[in-house]
This record gives sequence, structure tokens and C-alpha cells, in this order.
Amino acid sequence: MHRNIIADLLKWKNSPHRKPLILQGARQTGKTWIMKEFGRTAYKNTAYLTFIIQLLFVENKIL
Repeated sequence: MHRNIIADLLKWKNSPHRKPLILQGARQTGKTWIMKEFGRTAYKNTAYLTFIIQLLFVENKIL
């Protein structure tokens, strides 16, 4: 699957003055997929970190 954002990400990667990348958007629009695909195709090694916090509610207490 090809997406136009890949070209923009490659421009960002090759820029000598690039800043940290923040990817924002609505839920379930392919943000994770595009970053994994970009990492797989543009870099030799990648790491995937997720910061999802799941809260468990037990007897009205947050664990």
C-alpha cells in the first residue's frame, strides 16, 4: 500500500535541519501503520514504543 505521506516523511528524514516528528490525527486513520511502514522501509533498525495506559476498574477503584 502506498501513501503520499511516505514522500513527506522521506523529505523530513533527509532534511539536515529536521525537528522531532509528531504525528497527530483522528483515531484509526493509519498513523501507527504509516510509522511502522516508514521505519521498515527507510531505516535499517527501528523500535516500536506504545504509551497506551489501560485502567482497570475494580470496586470503583483504579488500579
